Amino acid sequence: MKLFVTGGAGFIGSNFVHYMLDADPAVEIVNFDALTYAGNLENLAAVEKHPRYTFIKGDISQLADVKTVFEARKFDAIVNFAAESHVDRSLHFGAGEFIETNILGTQILLDAARYYKTPRYLQVSTDEVYGSLGQQGKFTEASPVQPNNPYAATKAGADFMVRAAHKSYGLDTVITRCSNNFGPRQFPEKLIPLMIANALENKPLPVYGDGRHVRDWIYVLDHCQGIDTVLRKGKPGEIYNLGGLHDVPNIDVVRLILKYLNKPESLIQYVKDRPGHDRRYAIDTSKIQGELGWKPRLVFEDALRSTVEWYLANRPWWERIRSGEYQKYYATLYAQR
Repeated sequence: MKLFVTGGAGFIGSNFVHYMLDADPAVEIVNFDALTYAGNLENLAAVEKHPRYTFIKGDISQLADVKTVFEARKFDAIVNFAAESHVDRSLHFGAGEFIETNILGTQILLDAARYYKTPRYLQVSTDEVYGSLGQQGKFTEASPVQPNNPYAATKAGADFMVRAAHKSYGLDTVITRCSNNFGPRQFPEKLIPLMIANALENKPLPVYGDGRHVRDWIYVLDHCQGIDTVLRKGKPGEIYNLGGLHDVPNIDVVRLILKYLNKPESLIQYVKDRPGHDRRYAIDTSKIQGELGWKPRLVFEDALRSTVEWYLANRPWWERIRSGEYQKYYATLYAQR
């Protein structure tokens, strides 16, 4: 199986590349990534000379970049991870790049899949397209799409373009919508690596609002296995929710990280809440469990401990990322909160 993987130098994408090369000796991967702030080829150092792996620098929102690759190669599937993905960036720095990458880029990939007759297209989406839940219930694939921030709105727009390509042209598409990921190689602006890194440096841990926002957490390799399952077995035109079956308040996660690191809870600093901050997410995975036989394998507490240990063992990796321009970005977000 020859895969065109976009955004494969990012957090989830790089873990997917590692997972697929290990899991299936018949898989060949072309990793296509623009190497924006979150794309890090260091994530793929262990496979850069792998005989079944090729990296190509390119931008999915640039038709010429995509066309060059598809003119030279044939693929069995496109797996689209490439996205501007951080809510705070969409709120503080504008939605232009999000529209360009997440919507326009997705449409260019769909057009390539149709024109070059790629057998399958998989869109990696997010549970954030559903908006916010009340105190009860979980998101199902039939939940209304009602995003509450610019990032989520562009991901929802991309999902609609995927749906339209299937309905209008019969393109074989599938969409996965996943809950919050965590694990190795996650860019340290996200909650879990941010809290780990700040705690290790004895810096305040900024927690939005009252810290009671609920998220469903999934270990990244469970997510990768779920994507692989949908890629191989998913029904054309369908959406599949992927979740870790562990929805808890953010403050509980932060406290558990401090416990694992033997750091005091006095490091927690509550800051002004994010605009339009969704209160609660929770994922119903009964469809993918019943139809495709997938479910998460790892217990949250064990996976979180393993993640903390990875960041302890790979301190130079995240220290390099947190230096320089990242510090300016960090200050922009939190200096006035």
